[in-house]
Amino acid sequence: MEGLKDLHGRKARELLVYPDYTDRELSGKLTGGNYSEGLASISAVLKQSGHDVKLMHLLYLHGEDEFKEKLKSLGEFDIIGFSIRTTAFPDCKQYIKWTKEVCPDVFITCGSYHATLAPEEVIAVDGVDAITIGDGEYAELELCDKMSAGEDYTDIESKWFKLPDGTVKRNPVRPLFADLDRLPIPDFELFDYDNLDSVKVGTAIVMMSRGCRYNCTYCGNSQFRNVYPNKKIYSRFRSPQNGILYLKTLLAKHPQIKVINFRDAIFNMIPEWFDEFIELYKQEIHLPFTGNIRFDILTEDTVRRMKEAGCYTIDMGLESGDQEMRFKYLKRYMTDEMMINCSQWFHKYGIAQLTYNIIGLPHEDKYRALKTIKLNARMRADRVIPNIFYPYPGTVLYETAKEAGYLPEVISPDVRVPLIQEQFPEHEVLFIEAYFQHFMNRYRRAFAMKGKIGKWYEKWLDRRVTKRRPWSYKFLVKLHDIYAHGRSKVKAFVIDHLPKLYMKLRVWKHRKKAEG
Repeated sequence: MEGLKDLHGRKARELLVYPDYTDRELSGKLTGGNYSEGLASISAVLKQSGHDVKLMHLLYLHGEDEFKEKLKSLGEFDIIGFSIRTTAFPDCKQYIKWTKEVCPDVFITCGSYHATLAPEEVIAVDGVDAITIGDGEYAELELCDKMSAGEDYTDIESKWFKLPDGTVKRNPVRPLFADLDRLPIPDFELFDYDNLDSVKVGTAIVMMSRGCRYNCTYCGNSQFRNVYPNKKIYSRFRSPQNGILYLKTLLAKHPQIKVINFRDAIFNMIPEWFDEFIELYKQEIHLPFTGNIRFDILTEDTVRRMKEAGCYTIDMGLESGDQEMRFKYLKRYMTDEMMINCSQWFHKYGIAQLTYNIIGLPHEDKYRALKTIKLNARMRADRVIPNIFYPYPGTVLYETAKEAGYLPEVISPDVRVPLIQEQFPEHEVLFIEAYFQHFMNRYRRAFAMKGKIGKWYEKWLDRRVTKRRPWSYKFLVKLHDIYAHGRSKVKAFVIDHLPKLYMKLRVWKHRKKAEG
């Protein structure tokens, strides 16, 4: 077809662009960042077929001159693929504009979360030639192969193409493949692997699975599942044996790895797989590990076996301590009692607990948020991560927020609290997030006290959280921002310059918390 890119038999040269930052502060960070399993997997598939792949790892928000110079320094490319998450989309639009100015003939494709959840928005961006919806490995391979052979590539499943006349060809999404073992081991060396933030402290980020079988309303997984024609197999794991091969391959290349961090959506999602895998892991790997688990499919025997295999800390999605919020808005049907009982198993077997929590949900207020702090205290959580709710397009809670009038027309990339809720203003949301761990620790003490003293202390804490004047909330948030900025600087320095000390302190901290 006239106007399409033809490589005349030459293998494709592709650059993957990875905006890997959460705050937009301009900074000259030179090493670090996070591993992306999706990009490493795409690279492995393309390289297996002879195509050339490089990574542009953006560790902070880049200005125009810096971005263009970095792009020029990496060489010449036929295809440049942008990995776009929703919060980085505004920056990516600017990066794409600058890319076209530097490389006017390059073919630009976009994938990842935002391209899947909001494809019309991404394909409409000036300079974008194509997008990928869903899993990208074999759609991208087909693009490279057809471009190399000089064939028409505009009929590739899972891709939309902006044609030379400006119209968009929207191809159907290809069916999922059930067997993850068909994928090659990810291309860890796509990254400056030894200098990733986690690897500097001896930790490898790995994934054994894809997808999730649950339908939490704030999560994009329910929408990702719906794009596929065979969505019933959306949740898939590598076989236990292939998972061990993956780990052995990684450890052979990077023997300094001492801790494994499983970043699967839910590590124990398929109990039969988990039982077989954890036994093999115990026998053949047996490094300290952590992962994300779900309360309502957990048993005490599973917790015991995890400990025997090397589990030293575990992540759990608590999300909201208000049971009505969990049931009605999040569709997470777990009672307070269930979560408290499960947490007791981790205390029994000496596994530290980290909980994920969401602040600023639609229809929430500071009193409901306080219940989340208190449930963490009753569970005796060792560490908490309070995340401010972000309304991802296509999710149920996005529509809930929109219908309630909480969603602004445009969410600025610099905004800290996306929803505008009169009953839960920004300064209160930021205060709860900033002082979540502080108050959780104090409620733990209150609940450990006996009689009237504990009740009095709890009520005093309630007033400290909920009865402040607006100026007091704002002042304390600013104070915490200064502290958090300094703390992150110190942590980054220790990781970069004293990684062994950081590892020793981390091991000591988790051991102390688990024993406590």
